[in-house]
Amino acid sequence: MELRDLPSVDELARAVDDPLAVDAARMVLARAREEIQSGTEPRDLTALLREELAAARAPSLRRVLNATGIVLHTNLGRAPLAPEALARVDEAARGYSNLELDLERGERGSRQDHLAALVRRLTGAEAALVVNNNAAAVLLALAALGEGREVVVSRGELVEIGDGFRIPDVLARSGARLVEVGTTNRTRASDYERAIGPDTALVLRVHQSNFRLVGFTELPPLEEVTKVAHAHGLPLVDDLGSGSLASNNLLLASEPSARESLAAGAALVCFSGDKLLGGPQAGVVAGRADLVEKLRRHPLQRAVRVDKLTLAALEGTLRLHLDDPGRIPVLRMLGEGASTVRARAAELTGGTVEETVARVGGGALPLAELPSFACALDESLAAPLRAGEPPVLGIVRDGKLLLDCRTLADGELDEVAAAVRRCR
Repeated sequence: MELRDLPSVDELARAVDDPLAVDAARMVLARAREEIQSGTEPRDLTALLREELAAARAPSLRRVLNATGIVLHTNLGRAPLAPEALARVDEAARGYSNLELDLERGERGSRQDHLAALVRRLTGAEAALVVNNNAAAVLLALAALGEGREVVVSRGELVEIGDGFRIPDVLARSGARLVEVGTTNRTRASDYERAIGPDTALVLRVHQSNFRLVGFTELPPLEEVTKVAHAHGLPLVDDLGSGSLASNNLLLASEPSARESLAAGAALVCFSGDKLLGGPQAGVVAGRADLVEKLRRHPLQRAVRVDKLTLAALEGTLRLHLDDPGRIPVLRMLGEGASTVRARAAELTGGTVEETVARVGGGALPLAELPSFACALDESLAAPLRAGEPPVLGIVRDGKLLLDCRTLADGELDEVAAAVRRCR
């Protein structure tokens, strides 16, 4: 085929009845010209047009089957929602809702009222507020309480989380001035004491959720730091990061909880909704009522507030924390015994069961190793499984594709097995 043999855009577009056909035809013909000029014969143009239209209409955000063994996989959307949370989202999305209406008084209400009682019950806080993620929660707290003044924080807690997001940058954007205390590996309560001055607004503690220092290290217990802060009449804001509420999970026993932090004297705690909490992306601030009210009235609060769907999903998740935490997928995956995971791996046909190690992920519990089992396949299946519908993602290691069954639900096994059969 030569360039003069190519049809016009209109001629090619008339081959299909689709409002996007003209734009798609332009793209198909542009690629065909490039192929001809490079000496390659283009494929059937009508077939290419149909493929282009199918790709244009295919959803970009898709469900995937997570066989990586990473429970809170940031690239895969972190925590999957429980059916109860999904039901609340469906109910809120199907029509109108009382998002900012007090039905009892018939007056305007606040979207923050819907979850406040649940958070108070679960954490022991006086009040609570929900924003769109934990970084926003910390930013709002610092802006509302520390703008133009000093915030004291341990040098060993100036962490960087995903995508280059750093605690010092959050402080700078809030308008507060950072005062570092201690050294990278050792900080004592006396370091905070010496750093506090007349321009200090608050003390910030940041949980080292995504890394650990080992060796010659020291960090004071929270009770010691809050004692210093209280002696100077200052609030302590505790950025917990992952947001564990599960007191009966052995794996999470070492994670600080909001209730424990507030009981130890923290004025406010901030934590994520889509990590160990097991809900949607959100940031929760809980603690003293007067401080939460300052955050609620700050102009930045409107910029970081959540929508009705997030509130609905978070409400469904928090109610499960009260009634039946084991139904929350993240907590189920973290708490399952190795024998249960092995039995699931044995159900997957076409491969051998291999012992492996799963991870928590999401910047939580970086040293934790979860004994797990995977279906071992040839690594050549990784790409076709990833390109399937639904995509299946595993871990390629030592020439094998491992489909870790800790992060697969029982109801997903048949889908994975069918996907493997299609790729062979």
